[in-house]
Amino acid sequence: MDKERLTRFLKFSLLCVLAVGCNFLLNNFCVYFMKFPLFLDTVFNVAVTFAAGLFPGLVTTLISYTVVAIGSNSFSPFILCSIAEVIIVCRLKPAEPKKKHPGESFAFGPYPEMKINSIVSIFAKLMVLYIACSLAVSILGGIIDFFFHGIWLNPKLYYSAEDAFKIGLLRSGTPLLAMDILSRIPVNIVDRFIVIFGGYFISRLIIKLNKQLFVSVR
Repeated sequence: MDKERLTRFLKFSLLCVLAVGCNFLLNNFCVYFMKFPLFLDTVFNVAVTFAAGLFPGLVTTLISYTVVAIGSNSFSPFILCSIAEVIIVCRLKPAEPKKKHPGESFAFGPYPEMKINSIVSIFAKLMVLYIACSLAVSILGGIIDFFFHGIWLNPKLYYSAEDAFKIGLLRSGTPLLAMDILSRIPVNIVDRFIVIFGGYFISRLIIKLNKQLFVSVR
């Protein structure tokens, strides 16, 4: 391995480790300090995927899961939701913004309509991505919950936000599988917005800090 590739590998490894640490800190800050009952432990998985592509996003996801699994000494199949989210982000993420024209120096430069169109296009693609992730994570998470806790009777060790919606759905006679899926949609509508848009803007910062970091891993 030559020096250049070794440097890129070390930068990539450092990025994944930092992202895992940031996932842990952000989630614990939101859950235990701010008391937000949301799933925000994947923001940096998404940020790395936006910035570096599928493989780095999956590595960050797997390391994050391993850290949590070792810390709690328990297995959780809900990692499949995180993996699915990374794959969807990689498939539907907006293209890299075009470089500025040489004469462009102000906020919108001499080509304001191009700048505005680019922003609108990125926002629209992020909205599609946000909706796709919200639905996919809700459906997959509900199916996993139905089998893991409902069919295989694994005990749930903690209370999560969707449990509050399950009470009303149970009282209305909603079937268990539908209840597990529908109860997640209101929660994911909120937290996937933070994850997708927050992850995108964090990825812009990562790329701006080191544009050459991801050349070898795309």
